[in-house]
Amino acid sequence: MIFLLIRSMGYWLMKHLGFPKLMPINYTVSLLYTCNSRCSTCNIWKKSAKNLSLDEYRKIFKSLGRTPYWFTFSGGEPFLRQEIVQIVSLAYKICHPRIINIPTNGLLVKTIVEKTEEIAKACPKAQLIINISIDGIEEQHDQIRNVPGNSKKAISTFNKLKALKLNNLSVGIHTVVSKFNVETFPSISNQLMRLKPDSYITEFAEERVELDTIGADISPSLIEYKSAIDHLIHRIKNDKFKGMNKITQAFRIEYYNLVKKTLRDQTQVIPCYAAVSSAQISPDGDIWSCCIKAKTLGRLRKVDYNFKAIWYSAEAELERRSIHKKECWCPLANAAYTNMLMDFPTLLRVFYRSFIKWWS
Repeated sequence: MIFLLIRSMGYWLMKHLGFPKLMPINYTVSLLYTCNSRCSTCNIWKKSAKNLSLDEYRKIFKSLGRTPYWFTFSGGEPFLRQEIVQIVSLAYKICHPRIINIPTNGLLVKTIVEKTEEIAKACPKAQLIINISIDGIEEQHDQIRNVPGNSKKAISTFNKLKALKLNNLSVGIHTVVSKFNVETFPSISNQLMRLKPDSYITEFAEERVELDTIGADISPSLIEYKSAIDHLIHRIKNDKFKGMNKITQAFRIEYYNLVKKTLRDQTQVIPCYAAVSSAQISPDGDIWSCCIKAKTLGRLRKVDYNFKAIWYSAEAELERRSIHKKECWCPLANAAYTNMLMDFPTLLRVFYRSFIKWWS
């Protein structure tokens, strides 16, 4: 935490003054677009790419050095990537991240369990987080994901991952709140939290270039979302948590309130540090500030996989200036959690809720 606070001061200076020049701490690496779900909230499976090879990832991770604190390996469905164990293990060996997060739809039960165990054992000093996407209970989930039997397989994957009982493995559940489930979300969240996941997180269904959902009618209204998420906030506040879970849940409440304010005001409620402290690498090696716009800052294959050559380029600086001037806004969870770490008022509220007011 001290490391993050020190880095946050450097990122504040980089964002506002242009120096020092720092690499991100939060990297999302999209391994492929291929997916075995046909979600009503996502069309990424329609896209294609010439995926980066294992050797190309080795070069990229060497260019990142020890800068990553948090890696997210996403897709498509990341466990469809045959080399996922080797890729994640390479990232761990070269970059030494503290957190490795992998979201999954849970369909490939045997593959996910086996490869998760391999990854956890290959990355013993990193916290491995597997988040299983569940958007409804039983048939509702199958209908939203358009895959019969998805719910049973996702629950089976969850239970088998929990049964591994690995010290560095955290198994969570992730729900996308969309127009397809917002009315029943209180019931969904209540039932999923009874499964006692290590973490339960939700995300607002938004239009993204990466997911090919621009113009898609998938987002709930602000009133619908507020009603649904306030139920979850109330439940979190009335549950009992210990240790780091207090801090984690305090950040969850901050994020949910941030989403409501962002949707209401349609602007950056707190400063966005995308293209400063966070970045995304597409399956074919494009560097993006975030997946909402998926604007290419440069292509790693054209610069001999040298991330810094793109990160410190004029194109990247223009994107940073645009974000700094609040020319865009969104409630993207991955960027939002990094942004909250950089926002002193948010940290004060988290500290107050975690150690003074909440559960004291």
